[in-house]
Amino acid sequence: MSVAFTKEESAETASETLLPDRPISPHPNLVTEAGLQALQRQLAEARQAYEAAQAIEDVNEKRRQSAVPLRDARYLTERLRTAQLVPDPASTDTVAFGSTVTFGRADGRVQTYRIVGEDEADPKAGTISFVSPVARSLMGKAVGDVVGAGAQEIEILSIA
Repeated sequence: MSVAFTKEESAETASETLLPDRPISPHPNLVTEAGLQALQRQLAEARQAYEAAQAIEDVNEKRRQSAVPLRDARYLTERLRTAQLVPDPASTDTVAFGSTVTFGRADGRVQTYRIVGEDEADPKAGTISFVSPVARSLMGKAVGDVVGAGAQEIEILSIA
């Protein structure tokens, strides 16, 4: 039988279906309640996408469409397994995981970020990871404190 008539997977398809695992951070997997819910929702979505891909008849296309959801499901399962739920801070006296901090920069910019887990961090949406340089410099500090953030100094204006 000619190779043209077999359902052999091409090298291109194989490379698309053998995706490397998403890297797992070496830091503790701290999460807020919203972050935990987001991980659960993302895992459910990855599982739904995988199940939808399993309905595809073409074996190569099925593998191609299954690769990303399968990889994401492995990652999200591990992140949920290691998640450490941190309650909202009980005090606004000092910056802690879950705090929303407003600070001013020397150039006059005022920024507000909530300090969250790595998987829920999105600076454009106003959240930064607790392991980011800015968050690390803010942790444990109080309103009025001036801390170094890279080559700049920032002053904490409020903590919520």
